[in-house]
Amino acid sequence: MGGGAIETDAEMDSKATKSGSRSSSASTFEEKAARRGCGLERFFTTAGVDPFSEVEWDLRSAVISGEDGRIVFEQKDVEVPRAWSQTATNVVVSKYFRGQIGTPKRETSVRQLISRVADTISGWGEKQAYFANAEARETFHAELTHLLLTQKASFNSPVYFNVGIEAKPQCSACFILKVDDSMESILGWYRNEGMIFKGGSGAGVNLSALRSCK
Repeated sequence: MGGGAIETDAEMDSKATKSGSRSSSASTFEEKAARRGCGLERFFTTAGVDPFSEVEWDLRSAVISGEDGRIVFEQKDVEVPRAWSQTATNVVVSKYFRGQIGTPKRETSVRQLISRVADTISGWGEKQAYFANAEARETFHAELTHLLLTQKASFNSPVYFNVGIEAKPQCSACFILKVDDSMESILGWYRNEGMIFKGGSGAGVNLSALRSCK
């Protein structure tokens, strides 16, 4: 016989097993890749159509007066959807528009507010591979914009206050603080609660660890 090596049945079985293992691993990887990220379908929006173009807009003044009639807040020429009530206009403009009034940094349109939030959240989703592809990202962005614009849904106040403004925004509406039975912890409670309030959220507190005065 020639000098070539002759594979035994055991060797051939071993190679087949390794080949099958590689194929299985590749298949598993492909399945994981296919599962990575969400594919989304449009429900309220149409591809290529800007959700902002599907509503009518008004320029209004947002004015809030006290019981004595004195104006406590006013911002003129703000752009809001025509379907929004004046109350909604006053609340959104006075509470959620960011930037100092009278400066170029001040938001003047609901478009800016919603874009700030929708752009930021969509960017997080893209960075963290939540979307299967660019089309899914655009679908999510458009659908979220539509929901907020038409008031079919709304975030809590801290989202509108902080998202797109702070590097690590406070987004939760409520926190529960734990207080231990020590002066340091009790004083820390006030500090932590103050910082939570500053971010627009509320807080509850668990005082069960404190000793009774009896």
